[in-house]
Amino acid sequence: MKTLVIYSSQTSNTKKLAEAVVETLGEDCTLVPVAQAPDPVGYDLVALGFWLQAGKPDPKASAYLEKVGATRLFLFATHGAASESAHAQHAMAHAASLAPSAEILGRFSCQGEVNPKVLEKVRAKNPPPPWIDDAVTAVGHPDTDDLDRLRETLKSCLAGL
Repeated sequence: MKTLVIYSSQTSNTKKLAEAVVETLGEDCTLVPVAQAPDPVGYDLVALGFWLQAGKPDPKASAYLEKVGATRLFLFATHGAASESAHAQHAMAHAASLAPSAEILGRFSCQGEVNPKVLEKVRAKNPPPPWIDDAVTAVGHPDTDDLDRLRETLKSCLAGL
């Protein structure tokens, strides 16, 4: 299966996930940062990874999602929020809504360690963002368990193809 794996990453958290996607899917994968992502036409699958900004995919990933068209899509993300939090779930739903013609094959998100400078800045906001209390548990993530869960999720999503 010819796969395009695209990622947007500020701290390498999402890049780690993208590399795990490539390792899982094998040889026929093209890995590129979102700023260099080609048109998805001609690929059997597009796997797009992003970080969250204000509860949504970052602006570069959002812009790419809006132009993917009718393609098979696997979404993955890293964030400071707890993985099963409403914040993370809403962000993944928003990502899917940006690509209304795409066939969403699956989604995966996990915590990613937040840059300490970013944490300092957002803690000063009034009110602080809803995920701020979860950020302490994001330290060290994504870890090997996160990467294993990503691999299993991806395999499960693609099993019927």
